[in-house]
Amino acid sequence: MKRLLSVLLAVFLVLALAGCGGKDSGSPGTSSGGSDNIGSGNGDVYAEDGWAEGRLGDTMHAYWFNYTVNSAYTCSEFAGRKAAEGCKMLVVDITVKNTVTTSVEMYDTDFQAQWGGSGDEDYRLPITTDPETYEELDPISDDQLPGTYALGVNEERTGLLVYEVPADSKDFSISYLEAFEEGDEGDTFFVYFTPEEK
Repeated sequence: MKRLLSVLLAVFLVLALAGCGGKDSGSPGTSSGGSDNIGSGNGDVYAEDGWAEGRLGDTMHAYWFNYTVNSAYTCSEFAGRKAAEGCKMLVVDITVKNTVTTSVEMYDTDFQAQWGGSGDEDYRLPITTDPETYEELDPISDDQLPGTYALGVNEERTGLLVYEVPADSKDFSISYLEAFEEGDEGDTFFVYFTPEEK
């Protein structure tokens, strides 16, 4: 059920690319008021008016966890898997840290790779989820984050998210949309970057 909810939220997030979100949920122990919601790298970014925008190195302060997109690159092959014709692999190094007082269940579908603009936006889920059936797939590298994992209280985890994206795309974002069990939506977070080419 949680997996299905994540998939439905992924679809909703595509519709929310303009950065408009629901209620301002804030984060436990933090205040979103008065904080800059546009980062410039290696800073702390909190949502304001439903959204936040960061860059590589910024720590995004979401409701249950903080996350930082540390680096990113593209390549034609990752861990022996070649990109499909017309595509390339986008490899994103990310750190996620639990900031609440209970364990948090994490999903690869929490973080989408997006690109495009002016109505031409598109997105992909990590290759640890089948894009048609949404079935969880095994990682192909020990460095990848799995499709589903738990973060204990105050636990931090760093790993790779790998996406198959169009070969001609240059600029990307990693997005995350807060969703609550009651069906309410929270803030939307975007981390924008141009990956290195390898």
